[in-house]
Amino acid sequence: MLGHMALMLLAPRVWPVAAFADEPGPARPLQATREDWKEILPEDRYHILFEEGTEPARSSPLDKEYGDGTYICAACYQPLFDSADKFDSGTGWPSFTRPLPGAMDTKRDFKLIWPRTEYHCSRCGGHQGHVFKDGPPPTGERWCNNGLALEFVPQGQPLPPLRDPGQ
Repeated sequence: MLGHMALMLLAPRVWPVAAFADEPGPARPLQATREDWKEILPEDRYHILFEEGTEPARSSPLDKEYGDGTYICAACYQPLFDSADKFDSGTGWPSFTRPLPGAMDTKRDFKLIWPRTEYHCSRCGGHQGHVFKDGPPPTGERWCNNGLALEFVPQGQPLPPLRDPGQ
């Protein structure tokens, strides 16, 4: 029994983010290099997105942004979250109950000793944050995001074209 429980705790867990057949999926993953991203992103955003940094809590104005719109990856501009899924978690980081279908990839992170689930933009691989099982309904999940890893596009404004610095 103990061996089985230890295996469950240590085995990497991927939290599926399923796309529905009638919804468009995310764009193909990019072949851009870290150097490509370093050339076009400000240093603080590059650190969060491609060195897996974390910004200080309560430092992002997006934590208190509650307008209607879409949150996009600050690197490649892929849409990641709908504002309808945002909530105030009280943590000081923008938090969501779920990402858009197919927008994220996940991996296990042991940087703070205990395992966490880290998530990245499925298109460019940019680090966004961590997902926890302490969120509100309907999912019970809290997708806790770095504000510097996002940009907000208000409803009614066009989304920017997807960005690929490797082209």
